[in-house]
Amino acid sequence: MSLNFEPADPSERSENGLPAKSYADAAEEALTGRNGNGNGTVSQIDEDSIKESPPRPNHQRNTSEPRPLGEMMDEEEARSSPGSPSLSLRHPRGRLENKASRESYLGVVTDHEPAAENSVVNGTGVPLMPLDMMPNGGGVKHTNGDKTKGDRTNGDRTPETLEGRGEDESPRSPIRKAHKRVSSRSLNGTATKQAYAQAQAQQQEQEQRPEQGASPKQESSPKQQEQAPVDEQVDRSTDERNAKPGQLVYENLRNKSGENLASIKPLQDLTMQQREDIPQQDTSSSDEKPRSRDDSSNNSALVSGRHAGAGWSQSAIHWAPLNIPLQRRLQTVMVLLHTLSIVGSLALFFLLCTIPLLWPLLLPYLLYVLLSRAHVDGSLAHRSEWARRLKIWSLFASYFPARLHRSEVLEPTRKYVFGYHPHGIISHGAFAAFGTEALGFSQLFPGITNTLLTLESNFRIPLYRDHALRMGLASVSRESCENILSRGGPNGEGMGRAITIVVGGARESLDAKPYTLRLVLKRRKGFVKLAIRTGADLVPVLAFGENDLYDQVDASAHPYVHQAQLLVKKFMGFTVPLFHARGVFNYDVGMMPYRRPINIVVGKPIMIQQAKQPDPAYVDEIHERYVRELVRIWDEWKDTFARHRQGELEIVE
Repeated sequence: MSLNFEPADPSERSENGLPAKSYADAAEEALTGRNGNGNGTVSQIDEDSIKESPPRPNHQRNTSEPRPLGEMMDEEEARSSPGSPSLSLRHPRGRLENKASRESYLGVVTDHEPAAENSVVNGTGVPLMPLDMMPNGGGVKHTNGDKTKGDRTNGDRTPETLEGRGEDESPRSPIRKAHKRVSSRSLNGTATKQAYAQAQAQQQEQEQRPEQGASPKQESSPKQQEQAPVDEQVDRSTDERNAKPGQLVYENLRNKSGENLASIKPLQDLTMQQREDIPQQDTSSSDEKPRSRDDSSNNSALVSGRHAGAGWSQSAIHWAPLNIPLQRRLQTVMVLLHTLSIVGSLALFFLLCTIPLLWPLLLPYLLYVLLSRAHVDGSLAHRSEWARRLKIWSLFASYFPARLHRSEVLEPTRKYVFGYHPHGIISHGAFAAFGTEALGFSQLFPGITNTLLTLESNFRIPLYRDHALRMGLASVSRESCENILSRGGPNGEGMGRAITIVVGGARESLDAKPYTLRLVLKRRKGFVKLAIRTGADLVPVLAFGENDLYDQVDASAHPYVHQAQLLVKKFMGFTVPLFHARGVFNYDVGMMPYRRPINIVVGKPIMIQQAKQPDPAYVDEIHERYVRELVRIWDEWKDTFARHRQGELEIVE
């Protein structure tokens, strides 16, 4: 870059025979890089060299190296006389003027004859018009040395100082305008401002085209238009009772007194409460009123026939859609296999018996099943922790979903008897919580080995008894319970072991109705005597939602059927409740349980004093404390886990 050292003052330029040049032209030459010969050649500008900078101490005056313009201004200020006021050649704002101001200052300086007082001249010295005839009246007073000129204006804007020249009529330093950082919000505007501007534009279009008809009802105040986008951003929570089929609803695990339950989620799905699959009924368009002939003047009235497929949409059976996620299909398969495990094992065994080549293997196996005591000896030799921790059981538990909650930590140096309530139809919750590790029992109660007990007849079923032993199940007989609680553990006396008994049994399954809870417990004291004889603490367990999984024939409406069920229970030890729920591919008919949540709450343990011959009074005392603990669990958690209940807890028989 080559600097132009020609004088900028008009009088000095006229004395040296140089053509007239305004201050804006001088600044523009410095910006564009034209040299002083006027040949219009442009050179590369080093913008950093023309910025203001402190003087370099080792700079040589007569050298040919280009000097920054700021340094020259510093020397000019230093040579000014002490008595004269200090004049600054720099612009007070430290930036270039805008284009409009530079173009307006082109007519400030005259090259030949001086301008008349109170007038504005252009570069040729020709006066334009008096100041009082200018459009916007008064203006800004310009100073030129000691001489005061009239007020001049600059278009519609009236600056306080001239941005085209310094106070001493010298060109200022062409400093590059600094970049102003502007946020994206100020450039683009917020969503509310954009919505407001869009609404204003639509309102203007409606005003310009009144014939197309913007009715007054469609207009709204700017305050309402500005508020509308904000209201749309409000998050609306969905109530559980209004949840759609398959929608997940979060659970609340805090009771009235502020206590929390410790829970373990085997899968992410189990942290939420899943509603039952009830498809929404299709709303038909039959509610629409038919158009009369008088309603349409231009078009002729049409008479429509019947709606094809209306009968299918009103079918009593709601079929499951085909686009069900794979995970939900796998959950259904696992629950189906567990529900039909006994029937499926018998069917498979009889199928194998039809093959004569397998008879040499099946006959010894059948004898082993009938004579084995593995389910009674209490050794738990066939128990497999690997089988209990299989991921397929997480699919089983997440079908409902089921969750296990702990009220208090249990010491691993004692033994326990868990009493599970209610029995339900098949006790799916008991199997998920205590027959597998799907709900994290070993994490909630570390150091305790729990065994779920079932009927002894189940261990005489070929193939199924091997599956039950692998899952750690055992017989519910008195001998089996005492062996489990008196063997094993760190000291070989059963410490750290626990058994789970479904106290209500098959009799309680006949009272399993949705959204009700009736417990057969008043005369059930055998488990209390067992706990006293073995010295095991009693732990009540209440499963909210166990009775909601199936619908059952009402005993009051069919008394003869109920009496027949009780008769079967008396002679055979089990009963067959007449129940139904949903199917694999529909939501109304079948043997599959409903997708309704099961929350298993483990209460506080009741300390037991061991005695070989339990005192009846002590048995009644422990039984009463056990019932009170069950009632406490119900009262504290019924508003959380039984919000749709149709009655309170009832303890019968």
